[in-house]
Amino acid sequence: GLVLGVYSSEKDDGAAQFTSAGDAFDRLVSGKLRELLSLCGPPLKKGKTRIFHGLHQDFPSVVVVGLGKKNAGVNDQENWNEGKENIRAAVAVGCRQIQDLEIPCVEVDPCGDAQSAAEGAVLGLHEYNELKQKKKPIVTPQLHGSAESEAWQKGVLYAEGQNLARYLMEAPANYITPIKFAEHIEQKLRSFSNVKVHIRPESWITTEQMGAFLSVAKGSAEPPIFLEIHYLGAANTNDSPLVFVGKGVTFDSGGISLKPSSGMDAMRADMGGAATVCSAIVTAAALNLPLNIIGLAPLCENMPSGKANKPGDVVRAKNGKTIQVDNTDAEGRLLLADALCYAHNFNARAIVNAATLTGAMDVALGSAATGVFTNSSWLWTHLYEASILTGDRVWRMPLFEHYTKQVTDCPLADVSNIGKYSRAGGACTAAAFLKEFVTASHWAHLDIAGVMSNKDEVPYLRKGMAGRPTRTLVEFAVRLSQDSHS
Repeated sequence: GLVLGVYSSEKDDGAAQFTSAGDAFDRLVSGKLRELLSLCGPPLKKGKTRIFHGLHQDFPSVVVVGLGKKNAGVNDQENWNEGKENIRAAVAVGCRQIQDLEIPCVEVDPCGDAQSAAEGAVLGLHEYNELKQKKKPIVTPQLHGSAESEAWQKGVLYAEGQNLARYLMEAPANYITPIKFAEHIEQKLRSFSNVKVHIRPESWITTEQMGAFLSVAKGSAEPPIFLEIHYLGAANTNDSPLVFVGKGVTFDSGGISLKPSSGMDAMRADMGGAATVCSAIVTAAALNLPLNIIGLAPLCENMPSGKANKPGDVVRAKNGKTIQVDNTDAEGRLLLADALCYAHNFNARAIVNAATLTGAMDVALGSAATGVFTNSSWLWTHLYEASILTGDRVWRMPLFEHYTKQVTDCPLADVSNIGKYSRAGGACTAAAFLKEFVTASHWAHLDIAGVMSNKDEVPYLRKGMAGRPTRTLVEFAVRLSQDSHS
């Protein structure tokens, strides 16, 4: 199969404006493609397709897909590069149509931006069907022509990184337990000589005095794991690393503060923070980025057994602060508190944590963007600029003292794990809680609860767990590595 892009016409005459690959193919078939398109009715709108069969022996089926305006660039209102998003969406639609035709291989028009085209193809075709007997046919996308093969390959790696996060988040919680998660990441990194993976057992977590993390884990029969990854890509292995921290609750029942049963199955993806940061490191290693990165993922389940945390219990974090657990379903911040304390051991250039932390984040922004709480404008700028390119957007949220007071005004301990005005500003009080465990001057907390899954909002992702914002984290790391070079 072949997927070709066509721009919407600037003029009213409606003549199709092909990409250079489309033009070349049209010449190859003596103008038949242009002729057929004009016979098919009005010009193709963005994301709409037409399929032609029998035009050329090498490509029995050709899908032509609308790319929208030719010179679409950064849209300041939307905070993304519209041209890139149009390409991702169009290519994904085209590739899925080839898949529906059960054609095993598809060549993709680079559409003037081979990286975006590759992302659209590889993200658009991905589907979790490991456990089904009836699977969709596998389609292998490849670049049409050879002009932009390096950019295409980069796009494939970005998309495969996000697909790894999607795979981990979508898999059932009895398949991705804390130890299975850690082993899966270790296996992905096995071939890189500059990566070390440490799978830390419960005894190590106890020695490190991570009392907050352990208090969550003790409610489950699955033992907790602290996953620690060291990627040494910089020329000097002693350069200050970027430290990624990800919340790794492989299943979240809510604990004693039990969640409602409807939709609880989706809580297999409550390790989305760990999935995205670990997948970003796998991608950084594949790209051979000249940067040191450390990944930290506290992994456990949050279950309501006789050993579980009870509302009102007080636990002690690694830095000695006591925490009153007023709601056992606000458990992610307990794991992160200890992991963030530990992250300060590495003299980090920046600490970035990601977590499906609060339902309040989903209420605030929905699935449009990841909420970012940060104490560093430098860090914010890098994340924001990265997200414009990837289309996987971020939006800055407040870290006011106003919220800190709501978690530190606590009857029994130094901090409470929920704000004292219950639901008001829930994503902000959660961030304020985390800030109590951070002394680094460049720290960002990404609340990814709203972008955890996709219904139909992102056209190049199928329905299911989204693996967002993996590509933004990768692009951010790429920028940081360029920063250190200059």
